Amino acid sequence: MTRLKTANEILTAADEAAEYLRARGVDTPEVGIILGSGLASFGRLVMELKGRDGMPDPVVIPYKDIPGFKATSVSGHSGNLIYAEFSGRKIVILSGRYHHYEGHSLQDVVFPTRVLIRLGIKRLIITNASGAINENFREQQMMLISDHINLLGDNPLIGENISEFGPRFPDMCDAYNRDLRVKLKAMALEKGIELVEGVYAGMNGPSFETPAEIRFLRTIGADAVGMSSVPEAIVANHAGLEIIGISFLSNMAAGITGNPITAEEVNEASLGVEASFNEVMKLAIGV
Repeated sequence: MTRLKTANEILTAADEAAEYLRARGVDTPEVGIILGSGLASFGRLVMELKGRDGMPDPVVIPYKDIPGFKATSVSGHSGNLIYAEFSGRKIVILSGRYHHYEGHSLQDVVFPTRVLIRLGIKRLIITNASGAINENFREQQMMLISDHINLLGDNPLIGENISEFGPRFPDMCDAYNRDLRVKLKAMALEKGIELVEGVYAGMNGPSFETPAEIRFLRTIGADAVGMSSVPEAIVANHAGLEIIGISFLSNMAAGITGNPITAEEVNEASLGVEASFNEVMKLAIGV
């Protein structure tokens, strides 16, 4: 069993990583972004701003170079931290994540998010690729997460509370900021992009869900399912951040179409919606 780190160990490690990043030009970002499976296109868009219009060049730092970070090992997760000025705001992007199913503790999974918190972000945009459970949804739509169901069997706040991040018992009633969702949906619609809204169920993986599990998830109120995002949302909410959650519905969940599901399908599905996803990300930064 993985040893739970003490509050002091976690805080010290997060501060060391934050100082490492500050020393390399990551200066008081306002918005943090986590890019999920197959959603690295926004990171590439930001990188293309290099040298344009007098803007400072983006700073790119591989996870493997950042103290306390783990290397990514899953296809579609590049494992780079990108810092840039974008749409009038300082942003920091986690291009890719590592997961509980890879054998990492939830403390390790949320460590990059906690580093962003110590850097001073006020908003966290969490993205993922997920399977659509709600049969009124369709593949390649984007769903704003209105709430989540934690079925990981674990919680990143278990252990000694770190009061520097937040209270022992944080409220989760409006973890995914309702006002921001309302504004973002309206702004996207003006651009011709329909955003649906629903509840995300977080499962451990790495096996995709069975049809019986999908029927169960639908029964308990889930609209989409994936293997990430919930831990980061919990620690971001614990720290009082504004949270926007965006699920890219890469496929219909198990048993709905009768077709098998593959990781390649999940990653390839995003290729057709890069422009609209990038537009939604721009709006989410500025809303």
